[in-house]
Amino acid sequence: MKIVRIETFLVAPRWLFCRVETDEGLVGWGEPVVEGRAEVVRAAVDVLAEYLVGQDPLRIQDHWQVLTKGGFYRGGPILSSAVAGLDHALWDIAGQAYGAPVHALLGGPVRDAVRVYAWVGGDEPSRLAEEISAQIEAGFTAVKMNGAGRTDPLPTPAGTAAVVERLAVARDVLGPGRDVAVDFHGRFSPAGARRVLHEIAPLHPLFVEEPLLPDQGHLLGALAASTPIPLATGERLYGRAEFLPALTAGIAVAQPDLSHAGGITEVTRIAALADTFGVQLAPHCPLGPISLAASLQVAFCTPNFLIQEQSLGIHYNKAADLLSYVVDTEPFRFTDGHAHRTDRPGLGITVDEAAVRAADRAGHAWRNPVWRHEDGAFAEW
Repeated sequence: MKIVRIETFLVAPRWLFCRVETDEGLVGWGEPVVEGRAEVVRAAVDVLAEYLVGQDPLRIQDHWQVLTKGGFYRGGPILSSAVAGLDHALWDIAGQAYGAPVHALLGGPVRDAVRVYAWVGGDEPSRLAEEISAQIEAGFTAVKMNGAGRTDPLPTPAGTAAVVERLAVARDVLGPGRDVAVDFHGRFSPAGARRVLHEIAPLHPLFVEEPLLPDQGHLLGALAASTPIPLATGERLYGRAEFLPALTAGIAVAQPDLSHAGGITEVTRIAALADTFGVQLAPHCPLGPISLAASLQVAFCTPNFLIQEQSLGIHYNKAADLLSYVVDTEPFRFTDGHAHRTDRPGLGITVDEAAVRAADRAGHAWRNPVWRHEDGAFAEW
């Protein structure tokens, strides 16, 4: 079997899909994207396709080595995201070739259901109680929210109190039997994060995500030692070597993104490395159906898995949503806050190719907003 064609598709709201076709008629799908830089990743996929076309798609580990290391200059989110989407597609083809789901090829399932959480915003907390109540009604047992919108790196007493207030609202609605995770998005300085973590600790968040920016990882150990709250990070880390310092610093939850961190091949290695530190896996995934399908395949066979992010109804998804490009939505039917395992081959989903091609004709040029403080200086988004 040989790869004969690789195509990419810019699809709303902000995603990039890739399609890998073989001479035996098997087709695999992947989701290689950096949000806001999808066109750049598309160009990287085109360059990597020069190597892959004509190759045996089942030599996944060998292809991963060449795609990530075959160029003298390595690493970075653009390359690792391009590799990630191609890796999804190769595993999808392998599962179809062997008649098995990817999780079976990775050693078999360790669970039958994967706990997932829903996003409820938090930048503007006025409707927070209503949004959380709706997710509880939908069966979810965990939600995630932003700790703050645009904020001062070192928050004022009022700014700190606002974070505590919105988390208190969430805890009151959820009660003690459900979970809330809080995303700081690196918006606070290290001192500001320490202050806010101290104040919200009594509300028992499941974890606090990105308490520091990824380039402040050398300060992560001191922050982890200062708080009883489990700290999570990893959406802007792209491989084992970048995760190792965070793991040694004492994070509790690793959050690689299956569309950024080298795909299924690398994330399974990150998960195994995290396990040696007693760290649990909670893959980052505010993206599309292919990225989520890949994430679930890893979750089904990862012993130290914690919880899975998913984008159904997330505020980014305006022109299209999680279910817009799949023929059968059953793999993404969440009951009692869980996605349930099936034995469908490959990634376990059927992409609606006609819908993808139609969306690509319109394309998109999504960019994240640029925030500024009141004095006009750049603010972290």
